[in-house]
Amino acid sequence: MKVLKFTLVIAISMLFSATGFTQEKPQLENEKPINHDTLQQRLFGDTKSQASKTDKKPDFAYGAFQRGEYLTAFQIALPLAEKGDAAAQTLIAELYEKGLGIAQDTKQAAVWYEIAAKSGNREAKFALSLKLLKGKDVPKDEKRGAELLKQAADAGHPIAMFNHANQIIAERPTSAGYRKALPFYEKAAENRLPDAYYALAVIYREGLTTGIQDPDKSHAWLKKAADAGVDTAKVDLGIIYLNGTDVPKDINRAFGLLLSAAMEGNVIAQNRMAYMYWNGIGTKASQIEAAKWHVLAKRAGRFDLTLDKLMAQMDEPSRAKAVSLANRWSAT
Repeated sequence: MKVLKFTLVIAISMLFSATGFTQEKPQLENEKPINHDTLQQRLFGDTKSQASKTDKKPDFAYGAFQRGEYLTAFQIALPLAEKGDAAAQTLIAELYEKGLGIAQDTKQAAVWYEIAAKSGNREAKFALSLKLLKGKDVPKDEKRGAELLKQAADAGHPIAMFNHANQIIAERPTSAGYRKALPFYEKAAENRLPDAYYALAVIYREGLTTGIQDPDKSHAWLKKAADAGVDTAKVDLGIIYLNGTDVPKDINRAFGLLLSAAMEGNVIAQNRMAYMYWNGIGTKASQIEAAKWHVLAKRAGRFDLTLDKLMAQMDEPSRAKAVSLANRWSAT
């Protein structure tokens, strides 16, 4: 997921070691159509419930968008947007934001997000809140950005709910703050947001709402986060299985989780893989593989004097091969 970095979320982003404020990933890339149901809900809300209120023309704009006919979508949506249709206004903003079918103009996108937000569209409120909080394309206004973020969260936008929870804790990093934020994390998790899974895992692991740790709940949420692809969750879960913390020790499972995270570029996992290969933990021992992962982790800023010394003891051809493998891995 993408990250918006600003002072407001430093505390929570450090705690969760995940995303801090999360920005919605682009839903359409390389001119390829995306999931029909996801985009339908995202741009136009529940069209079934709106069927009696609209003349279905926004559906035509959406259909063109989904087929990759962006200019046609723009041409259909624009007159509807000018008449006050919030879904069409949001679609126009999306097209400007990503430069689909028309020249990219993120400032013009901000104008349409503003209009659509005033019309009540939750997606537009979320997008505009991010721009206001960061000061991108609009004057920075953290107060209004936070207000819009909460409105989008209250309207059920999953990522807005997660970000609003982060904001609550950044402003009030106490058990009371975590209790207030917890329902928003839970609702985001109900909407299958992986970062929310991880946040809940940390909350229950540390007992942040009650002062009482709950390893079972933490493990369940951590597993969901790891299964959903959160690399930090894979690392945490891998270390749990490696050490047998509150679960039966499972070296093979630990190796698989840490290897997966390492291959995704997680520097802590890469460092752990170096040790596992060096000592043959969960895999056949290989100094060359160990050195490869150490080189990769070191290049990413994870320094380890112990591994430096071990690598220095290798013969020159082995060291050269390890570096070559690291270079090849980086290139691919």
